[in-house]
Amino acid sequence: MSKKTLIKLLKVIIPLGIGIVLIYYSLSSATEEERAILWKNIKQANPFYIAVSLLFGILSHLSRAWRWQFLLEPMGYKPKLANRFMAVMAAYLANLGIPRSGELLRGALLTTYEEVPFEKAFGTIISERIADFLMLLLVVAIAIFLQTDTLLEYLNDQNINPLYTVAFLALAVGGIWVGFRIVKNAKSGFLHKIQQFMTGLVEGMRSILNMKHKLAFIAHTLFIWVMYVLMFWVIKFTIPEIADASTGVILAAFVIGSFSISVTNGGIGVYPIAIGALFIFFDYSKQGGEAFGWIVWGSQTLLVLILGALSFLLLPLYNQKK
Repeated sequence: MSKKTLIKLLKVIIPLGIGIVLIYYSLSSATEEERAILWKNIKQANPFYIAVSLLFGILSHLSRAWRWQFLLEPMGYKPKLANRFMAVMAAYLANLGIPRSGELLRGALLTTYEEVPFEKAFGTIISERIADFLMLLLVVAIAIFLQTDTLLEYLNDQNINPLYTVAFLALAVGGIWVGFRIVKNAKSGFLHKIQQFMTGLVEGMRSILNMKHKLAFIAHTLFIWVMYVLMFWVIKFTIPEIADASTGVILAAFVIGSFSISVTNGGIGVYPIAIGALFIFFDYSKQGGEAFGWIVWGSQTLLVLILGALSFLLLPLYNQKK
């Protein structure tokens, strides 16, 4: 096995292993009564609210695929909505295996089936992520405003620092800029190929500034995040103990879930534990909070597994005439 293959394999196995260990630790450290309560909460969850949550999730994914067109159009590309949607869902599925690999796959699929240059497609995805990150910061700000003391205390106890994410994003943007400056004047050879790639990447990123439908892009961005919050919020009605939780508490849990989901593949293991720990801070039981987390994570992950797998299957069939 080559070193490169080993590194790729470890990127999958290590986060997945951490998630499995955390699940085992969480369940083994609980008493038999606590595990019974957790399982009871999950089994008795009202399927109606889970279905509504899944509907909100699907609407957010459709909106994301629709919004993508506003970034591609200034460069002269008009890929079909079906291909954009299936590329988005396939990307989500890939992220369950290797975190953040979905963005690369999403650009590659659009290149394969719509002949959009990969570097330009990927540039638009980076612009999307920046817009989404700003929305996450807005939700964080609202959550902190509504639950300042409790949320900051929890973040401190769990050693979660949102500034690390901001710093990482700044470094990534800075790295792209420095790299572009280095290869800017290359005339031939490998650096020239990198220059061409980065030129397309920047063009894709700058498409957000050249959009004809800026208000529509903003509206879709707001809609996507409202759907995210609603698909999370509605699950509270599946757990009687959590049903009376205020908007501030739900937003705080949403924020914690958003930051914890990147720790392992799709948040496996970490997500429900983090949610359960957050609810304890608001005087809810650990079992109620973790049941809430498992239902949110389980239902949305199942949705991604189904739609993502169907997308991989249907993309070549849908485009077979090309």
